[in-house]
Amino acid sequence: MNVGESAMAFTSKQRNLFPEGLSSFPSEYTKSSLGATSSTQSYCTAPASSTGSIISASIAIATRKRKPRYRDHGRVSTWIEGMRAASPPRVAILKTATCSGARKVLPDTQYNEWVAKHPSALATFESMMEAAKGKQMVLFLDYDGTLSPIVEDPDQAYMSEAMRAAVKEVAMNIPTAIISGRGRDKVYEFVQLAEIFYAGSHGMDIMGPAEACNGLKADGLKSKDEKGNEVVFFQPATEFLVMIDEVYKTLEHKTKNIVGAKVEHNKFCVSVHFRRVEEKNWQLLAEEVEFVIKQYPKLHVTQGRKVLEVRPTIHWDKGKAVEFLLKAFGLANPHNLLPVYIGDDQTDEDAFSVLNKEHIGYGILVSSAAKATGAAYSLKSPSEVPFTSSCRDMKC
Repeated sequence: MNVGESAMAFTSKQRNLFPEGLSSFPSEYTKSSLGATSSTQSYCTAPASSTGSIISASIAIATRKRKPRYRDHGRVSTWIEGMRAASPPRVAILKTATCSGARKVLPDTQYNEWVAKHPSALATFESMMEAAKGKQMVLFLDYDGTLSPIVEDPDQAYMSEAMRAAVKEVAMNIPTAIISGRGRDKVYEFVQLAEIFYAGSHGMDIMGPAEACNGLKADGLKSKDEKGNEVVFFQPATEFLVMIDEVYKTLEHKTKNIVGAKVEHNKFCVSVHFRRVEEKNWQLLAEEVEFVIKQYPKLHVTQGRKVLEVRPTIHWDKGKAVEFLLKAFGLANPHNLLPVYIGDDQTDEDAFSVLNKEHIGYGILVSSAAKATGAAYSLKSPSEVPFTSSCRDMKC
């Protein structure tokens, strides 16, 4: 069975097909536990190509004439407000009571008050490392807004060479994974480091070296990359691939006349970017997303920093990806473990929640503005993230 040139290759051209003969995932990650209701496809079998009926349905949706239609304005408004809340505010003003009445609190003051509650990871790094003594550290990183700055064009979100070098140095000494909403292929295209695990589509597409730093073995379903290296992978939402592809094509068609709108196919989810769209048109773009998504009850929408993301409705997110990877590394004992998760977006809160629930590790939010978060610590911008290279002494 030759899977070496299949989709498990760490290249931008990989097709991501499953190896033949694999019929099940570890028992704790069954369909029922993930909340999937459809039984139309095996988790470990590559999906069949779109049938004529699916294509016909897609064309019918994409070409139907505009008609008056019901719109869930409440849901659309919630999405838009969620995106605004997840993005750094243009003007941050608070009112506090004083003897002379209300006063304005400038954004810098508000941020400083927030940092007092979520101290800088740079300032507290020594105490964090002191707590790590005798424990196995694991590093989890988001990509956009963490390893690269947020940019207008998501295709131009390149990481710096200094950042790449810092991540590589850490990965040579402690298990390291990047967990992103982007497609796994795209993240690898940006990062290009074979030493780390990549979890794309909010953790629904996980793959990495079967042997991590210093010989640490990763457990899971295995295949070979194009160079013959053994890799471990996990894809809990395979049955949704055809549906996600259909939604992507439909949204591309329906949003093509909205200036600045960009629809990105991330394999197991679809991202609709608002960053280049004038705010007066956000409502229109969100309504197009709402109209399409209501035809797919097995999908749902989450919001991030000027982005709406269409995702399968299964019990899986970045927090679940963290739990899975810790088990894959054989690091489930919380007494011997210190995971660190660094992220900047609302979707990273699921990972922070896992660390808080288990009372292990540190969540670090990258943000230049005060915002609600479950992270204990903060960094102001991606430029501060390379401090993690100091973790290199905490070896596997």
